[in-house]
Amino acid sequence: MEAYDGPQIVGMDLHRRRSVLVRMTGDGRRLGTAKITNSPAELRREIARAGSCPKVLEATSGWYWAADVLQAAGAEVHLAHPLGVKAFSYRRVKNDEKDAADLADLLRMGWLAEAWIAPAEIRELRELTRYRIKVVRLRASCKDQVHAVLAKLGIQVTCSDVFGTWGNLWLDGLALPQPYAGKVASLRSLVAQLTGEIGLLDTVIASLLEHHDGYHALQSLPGIGPVLAAVISDIARFRHPARLCCWAGLTPRHRQSDVKVTRGHITKQGSPILRWALIEAIQRLPAGTPVRQARDRIIARRGSQARNIAKVAAARYLLTCVY
Repeated sequence: MEAYDGPQIVGMDLHRRRSVLVRMTGDGRRLGTAKITNSPAELRREIARAGSCPKVLEATSGWYWAADVLQAAGAEVHLAHPLGVKAFSYRRVKNDEKDAADLADLLRMGWLAEAWIAPAEIRELRELTRYRIKVVRLRASCKDQVHAVLAKLGIQVTCSDVFGTWGNLWLDGLALPQPYAGKVASLRSLVAQLTGEIGLLDTVIASLLEHHDGYHALQSLPGIGPVLAAVISDIARFRHPARLCCWAGLTPRHRQSDVKVTRGHITKQGSPILRWALIEAIQRLPAGTPVRQARDRIIARRGSQARNIAKVAAARYLLTCVY
């Protein structure tokens, strides 16, 4: 079987340190199994044995390097979607070799649920925008801890923004006992450093998208500024706005059996960062805009308890406008 020179299908179960590759023919005959230590050299050496053929690797947290190596080697790379291979976890016997073989079987039969392999420029933008979100959340955590210290000491905050110009002067004048004074001083220093990092990231992202027409066009929509426009990446791969909304996880669940149909909450099976960006944009919509009016109509019809439902519906409307 090693003398086989036809097209091969390769299933790759990718892990952080080691991976398993299973090669097979188009009709499912096993050609070989290999266990490698993750490195570009070892992957190139093993994939060279498969000749010119499609490849598949499991979508994990570190697939970038493997996809790049396979594409550089002339392989046709298919990225398995995690939800599409979730059924593997219900098997009685589960190991890396069986996972890799199942991936190859799904690919050769045309049943593989695939994820999009973003190009290098989109990955770079995602890395920056996602990192910025993490830094902003770290800064928010530090600010929350300052408020918690003040609450423990029974100090009433008399300004709208403790970390604004007047708020910082007010904090400077507080005579706090130790260790609370040291903790607040440390947290304020971290907030200042993180604010500087956020400003630097804003500059880098803006320069990266300086000549991106879509980035500037999105900012013409109400509620979307430079940060939120940067989060919404390339959507040209979607043929219809409904598919984009589905990818964002903003469509309701649908379960049907015979004549019984059940529709529930939104799936949330998509990009959580994109949903966050859209909800943030909804919070900043000026009055009189079509998306704001759609949200207000739902609240007027269903009551104030439907505010979250109205936000989600408006977010889907806004994403359709983005498309």
